[in-house]
Amino acid sequence: MPILTTEDTAERMARLQQIIEDLLKEAKHQGASAAEASVGSSSGLDVAVRLGEVETVEHTRDNGLGITVYFGHRKGSASTSDLSTDAVRDTVRAACAIAEQTQEDRCAHLAAAELMATEIPDLDLYHPWLLSVEEAINLATACEDAARGHDPRIINSEGASLSTHFGIHVSGNSHGFIGGYPTTRHSLNCAVIAQEDDMMQRDYWWTSARSALDLEPAHSVGERAAARTVARLGARRLPTQEAPVLFRAEVATGLLRSLVGAINGNSLYRRSSFLLDHLGKRIFPEFVRIHEEPHLPRGLSSAPFDGDGVATRAKDLISGGVLQTYVLDTYSGCRLGLPTTGNAGGVRNLRIEMGDRDRAAMLRELGTGLMVTELMGHGVNAVTGDYSRGASGFWVENGEIQYPVEEITIAGNLKTMFAGLVAVGNDCDFPGGTRTGSWLIDRMTIAGE
Repeated sequence: MPILTTEDTAERMARLQQIIEDLLKEAKHQGASAAEASVGSSSGLDVAVRLGEVETVEHTRDNGLGITVYFGHRKGSASTSDLSTDAVRDTVRAACAIAEQTQEDRCAHLAAAELMATEIPDLDLYHPWLLSVEEAINLATACEDAARGHDPRIINSEGASLSTHFGIHVSGNSHGFIGGYPTTRHSLNCAVIAQEDDMMQRDYWWTSARSALDLEPAHSVGERAAARTVARLGARRLPTQEAPVLFRAEVATGLLRSLVGAINGNSLYRRSSFLLDHLGKRIFPEFVRIHEEPHLPRGLSSAPFDGDGVATRAKDLISGGVLQTYVLDTYSGCRLGLPTTGNAGGVRNLRIEMGDRDRAAMLRELGTGLMVTELMGHGVNAVTGDYSRGASGFWVENGEIQYPVEEITIAGNLKTMFAGLVAVGNDCDFPGGTRTGSWLIDRMTIAGE
């Protein structure tokens, strides 16, 4: 991957900012009453190895540009991957032509000027990894070797992959707002297959960070992938029953995402959410606090402004178990008669307040029941909250893991599950923009044999 100096990054940033200025000027020249645009440039290196052999080496370089124009309350959008002057002009012209054909929408407008981000704080998101192809291959190989050598029951591999990516994103609109910042993201993952008698199992592990210094060591990623795979050998089915269910931390992130989806403005104004009209109501036990930290240094989802140019801010979504805010961008907020919450593009660095129980303590709290480590399928009804997913994990008795289980289904309703949250662990040991420990739900239906 080409070495990027500070001067190179500054030059790219200046060029992208100039493109945004040119876009906005061209939109005004073509008669738009307002416009907003974003442009990005990225480059990276991806390497994959399998069974000690190099499978792929890819150098990537991508550009993308999008513009939205407003003629009063008529809106048109267009995009391109070509950042040349002629392409920019043609893209603006295409957006204007689309706007001429659309109907008026009272909520088609920019966010209020006073909400724009006026300062772009340094969130420590830029840590380029000056890694050669040979070094990347060696790290991926070391990761896979650690997994394959961890246990003789590891009999095959799906390989290990390493990626390192650099990008710059710049946004602007006709309020005079223009902001941008560089980011990096690096990751390493491994997946292997284990066999015992006639049974085979697969599992994986990964690490991801803004800075390579924050990645797990390659051998650790491989060993964890192997250990997780071997632990699944000997899996059984369970009889159909009701029991407490412990969602291991990395699986519990899906429950948080379901919450965010249900309080997202687009779902709410379409009346397709099981949490309609729940603002200010208790939906979790009193001990639950769920919050957003968009300015977290080195956060994988950190951002100083949202997709509308609105300054992001930390806030509680749930406090004392009560829903404190919806998740709104400018358009959905207008449709609901509410101000934007600065969440165009989603929630950034979602967190749940973790308790003082580690994984062993959470198993003791579970007592006898199911610990879920993997979910399959998409059986979540966003309108009713009905929840039914294929699952695998471990059966626990008296706080001790007894044996792995598979080919089961867990079912419930998200409103009931949220209300029945017994405890949240502090066993968050995985990367990601959503951070949580394991969740213990008081009771769910387990469908098995």
